[in-house]
Formats: sequence, structure tokens, C-alpha cells
Amino acid sequence: MWKTILRRVLFMIPQILILSVLIFMLAKMMPGDPFTGLINPNTDPAVIEKMRESAGLNDPWTTQYVRWIVNVFHGDFGESFIFKLPVSTLIGSRAVNTILLSLVTVVIMYAIALPLGVLSGRYQNSILDKFVVIYNFFSFAVPPFIFALVMLFVFGYRLDWFPTTGSISSGVEPGTGAYIWDRFYHLILPALSQALLGTAITIQYLRNEVIDSQSLDYVRTARSKGVPTNKVYTRHIFRNASLPIVSQLSYEITALISGSVVIEKIFGYPGIGKLFIDSIGQRDYAVITALVLILGVATLVGNLISDIVMSLVDPRIRVQ
Repeated sequence: MWKTILRRVLFMIPQILILSVLIFMLAKMMPGDPFTGLINPNTDPAVIEKMRESAGLNDPWTTQYVRWIVNVFHGDFGESFIFKLPVSTLIGSRAVNTILLSLVTVVIMYAIALPLGVLSGRYQNSILDKFVVIYNFFSFAVPPFIFALVMLFVFGYRLDWFPTTGSISSGVEPGTGAYIWDRFYHLILPALSQALLGTAITIQYLRNEVIDSQSLDYVRTARSKGVPTNKVYTRHIFRNASLPIVSQLSYEITALISGSVVIEKIFGYPGIGKLFIDSIGQRDYAVITALVLILGVATLVGNLISDIVMSLVDPRIRVQ
């Protein structure tokens, strides 16, 4: 077990270094810089050039990279040129919103996918199974931004059931019960929109596993011993089919954190995804590089956690 963790952690070190170099170079290859938007017919080019010089943007990229990576190792991601705040403070304030959105999305997603996958496989070719199959095709086919716009228009504007933007209503006092409910109320529609399209893989996998497992020896043995049908599905078939899904849980959360860009932008939800899009449009290099690096490291950590969970539930894959 510990050999598996140590091996993966050591392997992550060169991955993170290579990732940081690629991120920094790609950011520098973007056209323009944070001061490009300040240029107008009345702007003195010498003033803009002086600002670039003071910010160190005219230094060789190697010098800029070393300066940046040394600061990163000390927890300093620099200062946002646009928001005039430390990048760590700016990302920290948005990360809470994105993490909450991801957790609620995962809860809704598995609450829908697990029962539908098992029931669809158990009652193969039934009306329920056909409904689930059609729903899966729909989930695969519909682009997330189209579905999110439809959900926003129908439930946000037409029916007025949910807020259409933001993460909290104005005037709500922090720390109160009304504040907690209002935060959750703003999460429901974007989380539901993201979860409904994220259930397809889990449902399809569970359905196939349940169908295949019904004819296996351990299931026939359980039936021959008189085990009730419900217990056969819950304690035997579902338990074995859900092992890979459990191992992917941490990776799913990480993927949702880094993949909430579309949902956050459409719903105006102030999270990491929306900050990332806004920073790209405004050429805020410090925020862009920090966000991509953090999300990349989070993905590597998510993979590590998935491997650890999988080694716990299946000792056969541990490094001996």
C-alpha cells in the first residue's frame, strides 16, 4: 500500500515540473498582455512600455519562469493585474464556490445514476430500461452549454423557480440559517444541470455490469442458497459492480472542479471556471497560469486518490 503511494507521489514530481513549464510557455504565447487593453489613441506608448518593464514582462521567458516558479513554491502566485489582488486570495475566494458546486453535483449525479443503472440492468428490455437508454442517449448527445441555457431559460426565467445568477442574494447576513439556505438555493439549478448530463457513463456501466453478472457463478450460487432477489442485487451484484465507480469518485470531483467552466459562465456563478474565462479575455497571466497549474495538480492528486481507493478495495493491484 505505502509502496503504491510513494511510487505515485515520486512520479508526480517531474509531471508537475513539466506541466508548469508548458503552462507558462503557453500563457506567454497568447497574443497581447494585461496592458494591451489600456492602449488607445491618447495613450503614450512610453508609459505602457514602462509598465511592462516594471512588471518584468520584457525579461527573457526563462528568467520570468524561474522567478514565477520560485514564488509558487513559496505560496506566492503573484498579483492579478486586473483585480489588483493577490492571486491566492482571489482564487481562494472563488474556490469555495466551485468546490461546493462540485460536491452538490456529485451527490445529485450518483443519487440519479446508481438506482437507474441497477434497475435498468435488473429489468432489462422493460419500459424503465428503454426510458433509461433514451435518457442516456440524450445525455451523450446534448452539448452542455445548450442544456444549461435551456435549464436557465425554463426554470430561471420562465418559471422563476431558481436564481439566474450569483451565489448569494444581496442583503443576506452571513452565518445565519437564511444565508446557508440561500447559498444552497443558488447551487441547485447549476448543479442539477451539470449532474443530469454527467450520469450517462455511470448508468451505462452499472447497467452492463448488472446484466453480465446475472449469469455468473457467484450469483447463481447465492440464488441456489435461497438468498432473496433484492439481497442478490444489493449485496452481490451491485457491490462488485460499484468498485470501479467508487475508485473514480475522487477523480469525478476533480474533473467537475476543472470542468465547471461552461456551467459557471452561463449561470454567472462566481467560481474558478468563470474566473478562468474572465482572466483569459483580459490577459491576466498571473491568474491564468495559477489556475491551470492548480487544476492540473488537482487532477494528478485526484488520480492518486483514485488509485489509493482502488488498492484498498482490490488488493490485487497493490505494488508488492
